[in-house]
Amino acid sequence: MGRVGTAAVRDPGGAALPRGFWAAVRVWLEKPQVANRRLCGAAVEAEGMVPLGEGAEAPPSLPAVGGGQEGRAEVAELGRLWREVRGQLALPPPLRFWGGPGELRALLRTLLPRGRPPAPAARELVVQDVYNGTVTFLPLEENCEGKCLIKKCNIYQIQLKHIKDEEWSVSIVAPFPEDWFSDGIAYPKLAWLGNELLSKLAKWSVEQKPSEFKSTLSLISVAKYSKVYQDLKAKYKEMVKVWPEVTDPEKFVYEDVAIASYLLILWEEERKEKGLTKKQSFVDLGCGNGLLVHILNNEGHSGRGIDVRRRKIWDMYGPETHLEESTIMPGDSHLFPDTDWLIGNHSDELTPWIPVIAARSSYSCCYFVLPCCFFDFHGKYSRRQSKKTQYREYLDFVAQVGFVCGFHVEEDCLRIPSTKRVSLIGKNRTYPPTESALIDKQITQFINNRQTCAGIMCDRRVEFNHKDHCDGVCEEVGSELPEDEIETAGTTWMPGFQPREKVEQIRNCASLPREFVDEVVLNVANLLLNATPQKSCSNMQSGSMNFWNQGESLSLKEVAEHLNKETLKRLKSEYGGLQTLLKNNHQVFEVLNGRVHIRDWRKEKPSSKTTPEVKRRLSAEAFKTRLCWFFLHHPDGCSLPSESCPYAHGTEELRQSQIIKKKKHIQ
Repeated sequence: MGRVGTAAVRDPGGAALPRGFWAAVRVWLEKPQVANRRLCGAAVEAEGMVPLGEGAEAPPSLPAVGGGQEGRAEVAELGRLWREVRGQLALPPPLRFWGGPGELRALLRTLLPRGRPPAPAARELVVQDVYNGTVTFLPLEENCEGKCLIKKCNIYQIQLKHIKDEEWSVSIVAPFPEDWFSDGIAYPKLAWLGNELLSKLAKWSVEQKPSEFKSTLSLISVAKYSKVYQDLKAKYKEMVKVWPEVTDPEKFVYEDVAIASYLLILWEEERKEKGLTKKQSFVDLGCGNGLLVHILNNEGHSGRGIDVRRRKIWDMYGPETHLEESTIMPGDSHLFPDTDWLIGNHSDELTPWIPVIAARSSYSCCYFVLPCCFFDFHGKYSRRQSKKTQYREYLDFVAQVGFVCGFHVEEDCLRIPSTKRVSLIGKNRTYPPTESALIDKQITQFINNRQTCAGIMCDRRVEFNHKDHCDGVCEEVGSELPEDEIETAGTTWMPGFQPREKVEQIRNCASLPREFVDEVVLNVANLLLNATPQKSCSNMQSGSMNFWNQGESLSLKEVAEHLNKETLKRLKSEYGGLQTLLKNNHQVFEVLNGRVHIRDWRKEKPSSKTTPEVKRRLSAEAFKTRLCWFFLHHPDGCSLPSESCPYAHGTEELRQSQIIKKKKHIQ
């Protein structure tokens, strides 16, 4: 009675447990949103060792959060709570009683609900007993006198038990399951704890995958971030409905809202640390759609965004948002001595230059970069360390640039809808102002080394096809280079620097002539349909037995071998080439794991995730606005009846696209 669930866990070789169990518990303590999507995080207010004995009055030790007077206050609060609730801790079965040598470790956390208006935050006292392998969660509530009481109906405990050899078990138990109160947010139903949470804890306990990156939002308060993000999201959500760009509005709007929230909290903390009263100024280099600049300007920070190409959405912001269409060439003409922060949000070729520009602008100038595409000072970044992922290696390179420029570089992981979400922050210097000239020479030498190293790398790829010894060569060559090879007093610091083109070239096969694309699609489809052995799929609709030729699957290489040289040459000039063209024509093809298939629309399953409103609307507006390729070209026609197919079976079914109408109206 009271056992919510038990999961068997195997630990081959005994390398993971029990250490992995405590690492899994730590994830649930500090990042509960990973398992419970209705939470946006948890604020750990205090942590420390607490005494077991009734008479022991020693305060908690080893605070894990806070510092100075604030940290001491948090520890004192934990001690007060421990004294108040210790007498209420007669743990009923099936909870394991605390005991054994040593002390207990207590942690005070607040669960932060997602959504707006946010639900009330839930406070918990968590007690870890390493000796007995238990973690007990004690929900707290205050009575009318302000005294903390344990909310006994929602107590639960996570237990680790060693069965034998490699066999372990992880269990979740609750002493009062019949009284469990579920609010659907901080406290889901017990079935969720016994299924979803338990399975994740069991999986995490034996995973031997140390992360390459810092924890999400490790440099700022999660509680503050949650509140600011929800406020800004509500304030700017209407931007999604009027987004005039071709990019995904939900991704870009909510990503920039998240980045703005992070910067606002980071800058608020900086003002407290440095005793500043005025809000920081900024320049966003490569600002793109300018939404981040718009939000920061609206929230009281003076600043501007600069980009090589103007966007349609700029006209929607109004005169209070300062955006400039200009090309940034790293050099003396593009320094910002009166600016507090430089921002590089997916700034591409400017990313490695931003720490340099910040260092040379002024001693007080700071920077924030969110690297995405991989660029060196002179062009595309070349990999040098095969033992790291390309992303990790590039982040280390950009961090190294910051160190060379004299910054204490900090890394943090943002909570944004992107795979590239690690930011690098240069907020403080490693040197006194009197050494600025020395640091400037160091920067010049470093850029020289990178440029020379790039030339050596190119030669080696041609001659030896190997690239792992560049760092040593660069050090040798760099020591012989004259310090003034890059002219820091001139107009630009690297004459060969290539900024982005003012007119963006579309090279994703979308600009290819329609006749050319149609011919390639027809050729590839016929190749798959005529390949042997032929795959025929049974159509059991309405009890009939109709066979529809799905053709064979071929690898991309096999498909390419059947296309003529002129076609392949034309496709190679586009990003992604043949694969991109086939994926663009998703009505006809499906490309999975490097193999090309004819798409069978009868097998298409509706997404298990809730489709965003914008995508649902676009899908409805596009219904029957294009002819069905299978109806026109497939020997067996379309596999779906007309009423089920999203494409038109003949010109009489065609509808005018509402999307085109809207675009004309906007223009």
